[in-house]
Formats: sequence, C-alpha cells, structure tokens
Amino acid sequence: MTFIERLKERVGISASGLEKRKTVTFGDAAAVADGRFWSMMSVLTLAMAWYVGSALGWVNPIFWPSPASVWDQFISISGEGYRNFSLWEHVWASLYRILVGFSLGCLIGIPLGFAMGLSKVVRGCFDPIVEFFRPIPPLAFIPLVIIWSGIGERSKILLLFFAALWIMVIAARAGVGSVKLSKIHAAYSLGASKKQILWHVILPNSLPEIFTGMRVAMGVCWGTVVAAELVAAESGVGYMIMVASKFLSTDIVVLGVIIVGLIGYGIDILMRKLEAKLIPWKGKA
Repeated sequence: MTFIERLKERVGISASGLEKRKTVTFGDAAAVADGRFWSMMSVLTLAMAWYVGSALGWVNPIFWPSPASVWDQFISISGEGYRNFSLWEHVWASLYRILVGFSLGCLIGIPLGFAMGLSKVVRGCFDPIVEFFRPIPPLAFIPLVIIWSGIGERSKILLLFFAALWIMVIAARAGVGSVKLSKIHAAYSLGASKKQILWHVILPNSLPEIFTGMRVAMGVCWGTVVAAELVAAESGVGYMIMVASKFLSTDIVVLGVIIVGLIGYGIDILMRKLEAKLIPWKGKA
C-alpha cells in the first residue's frame, strides 16, 4: 500500500478518493420524494393563485400581469428580440459577466484564503482589509467602477469580482480552519511532507467549505449583475427589466424576474450536482 493510500485511509477518505458511497436508505429516498412532491405542490399552488387572481381581475394588469400576457411576451421576445438583442443574447450577456467575475474572484480569493488560514503573518496583514470590505454591499461600488472603467463590460466584471472575492476568501480560510488536527498529526506520523499534507489532507477537507462559499458567491454575483445592469448597460436581463419598467411594460418586467429566478435556481442545482460529484466524502469523514 502506497503512502497516499495509507494516508487517505487514515484521514477518512476512500482509497480511490473519488468513489461515491451510496448508502441511501429507503427512508432517505422517501424523504427526498416527499420533499420534491411538496415543492411541486407549492409551485402549482402559486401558479394557480396567479392564474385565478388574474382571471377574476383582482389585480390591475399594470401592477401584475396575467400568466398569458407574460407567456405572449416570452414568445414575442424569443422570436423578435428586445432592444436590438434577442432574449438569449440578453441572458448570455448576464451569464458571461457572472462567469468571468466569479472566476476571477475564485482565482484570487481561494489562494488568499488558504494563505490566511495557514499563515498567521498573512492573516494579520489581510484580515483587517477583508473584514473591512466584506460588509460593504457590492452595489456601493457602482459609482466608483463607472468612474474607473466607464459603463462597458469591464466595469461590471470588476463589480462582480468584488462581490465574489471576499466571500471566497472567507470560505477558503474557514475551510482550512475546519481541518481536524488529528488528521494532520496522522499524516505526519505516516511520514508525509508539508506539501503532501497540503494537497492530500488540507485541500480535500477544505473543499466542502469552499463549495459552500462558491454557491453563496454565485448567488450574490447573480443578484449584483442584474442590479448593475439596471444602472448602466446596453444588454442583459437587468437592462431588459429596467427599460421595460420605464414604459410600464409590467409583463416584460415579470418575465425578466422569472428568468432571473429560474437561471439562479438552475445555477444552484448545478453547483449541488458538482459538489456531490467532486466531493463525495463530504459529511463522511
């Protein structure tokens, strides 16, 4: 048995490191099915209340349009576009900004968080900066990034970078701090070097916290990009909502809100699937 295999067995990770343990009991499967059933029922209840309220005229269409009106706008914008861009180009513009800003935030935030978790000197230098900027809402930087970068793509990506950076720093630092000392001592007792402990003990046990931070950061970035597009943009879902609101096109506004919610929910499901695939040992060690 090689050192890595012995180390993984000692610290609670399977020899393959990526083999998922399927220990779902009948009760667990029933609980999942029951949760999905009630989630579907709640969605159907809200949809029915929306339809009935609109059909009976309880709400003025100016304030809340009918489902049929929103659906008609979806068909129209999907075919004809809106403000010189198709619906999918608006969606892709928002997603592109999120992916670039979020990736940059992870690229810098995760190594910085690891360094803060491993070194008291680095933590002492950067902790005041992180804790100072962390409570500040990303939207507070909109006037500054517009002054620095104008209203182009760079300003929005910079804003999303700020939104994701501090969350990923804190998540990575918390992940390092959550590693049990007993696992590190076990690795040392097996003759592991500091580099091997970092890659085969600290990093795998930090990934659950890091993925949780990534899910939070992705949600914050999605809300931030829509708000940024409300202020200064020429395309994007937020821009579409902003222009429609000026002309009291409530059906387009509601359509944009639904698109934002569906994409945000889809992103979160994707992150959950990736977490289950890449971190099968979460909660088992």
